[in-house]
Amino acid sequence: MQDRKLTPDMVPVIKLARKMKYNYARIASYFQINQGRIADVMKGRRFPDIPPAKALPSDFPRA
Repeated sequence: MQDRKLTPDMVPVIKLARKMKYNYARIASYFQINQGRIADVMKGRRFPDIPPAKALPSDFPRA
């Protein structure tokens, strides 16, 4: 399986989900991306200026 590419649209949800204590694996699974991309966002290596979303998407898995 090939990972999808990390896009700026994903970043606000990633940041909010991590703020809400979702683990990297669950977030990565939702977006079908590598957990390393989640780490890149959280460490500020990718899209550091994009703020967190105000709410998770309705289809996001619950904790």
